[in-house]
Amino acid sequence: MTEERQITEEAQPETAEPETAQPETEEGGDVEVDVAALQAERDGAIDRLQRLAAEFDNYRKRSAREQAATLGRANERLVKELLPILDDLGRALEAAGEHEEAKLEEGVRLTHRALADLLQKEGLAEIETNGKFDPHVHEALLSQPSDEEEGSVIEVVQKGYKLGDRVLRPARVVVAGPPIHEA
Repeated sequence: MTEERQITEEAQPETAEPETAQPETEEGGDVEVDVAALQAERDGAIDRLQRLAAEFDNYRKRSAREQAATLGRANERLVKELLPILDDLGRALEAAGEHEEAKLEEGVRLTHRALADLLQKEGLAEIETNGKFDPHVHEALLSQPSDEEEGSVIEVVQKGYKLGDRVLRPARVVVAGPPIHEA
């Protein structure tokens, strides 16, 4: 039995010496340093991703605004080119109203109405000329002495139009000036 005891004692591991325990602690310290470094790297990556997401969101919103503005002005050139036609049809209606040619007048009136309706659907609106002169939407061609309030519109020479909130062509008007007092 002595031999058995000797073999069993040899098979059992010896208890760890203080030197062997120390490297494990150092490895544990290295793991803690590695975890802290990885956490800092992760936090930096998350911060960069959040910034990138915010930049992309701002880009998306800016692109949507620019696209909406472009769509709003898409027909502006065409509508602006059609304005003289609308004016000509209006003058033809005035001239035809003075003559007996009712069919011509009716045809021109229908054409004028159709064109005006089409332009209105595209967002065209006539600029109001009642009341005070507004330099943002009116163009004063001249000022005439009048009994009307000074600065008010007394005659429209050419209609003005807006497309949405943009002035395509200002209304050309005659503005009331101070009345002439005879001495």
